[in-house]
Amino acid sequence: MAKKILIVDDSPTERYYLTDILEKNGYEVATAESGEEALTRIRVEKPQLILMDVVMPGANGFQVTRSIARDPALQDVPVIICSSKNQETDKIWGLRQGAKDYLVKPVDAAELLAKIAALV
Repeated sequence: MAKKILIVDDSPTERYYLTDILEKNGYEVATAESGEEALTRIRVEKPQLILMDVVMPGANGFQVTRSIARDPALQDVPVIICSSKNQETDKIWGLRQGAKDYLVKPVDAAELLAKIAALV
């Protein structure tokens, strides 16, 4: 059975890029364009892993990651933050919110796949 990954990003270009990498490597992909939509889709789609953008309209990726980490029904789903924010403080903050890993955009396909494989 293909592992399902939820991509949360407000950029259609990013969603397409990540979806392309994942589908070519046998993953099933669902997408959400906002943090609010992500929280709804996680409950419906039950993904094995979430790729989370940080800068989005509405709830940002750090807030959504924290909501997931604090929800007993969702906290087992690992989150990898994929953000253009490349400061060490951003990475530390993301991991403090409950993310399992942090990638800086543009995401390297090989690195992404390795990090996903380590978590699912």
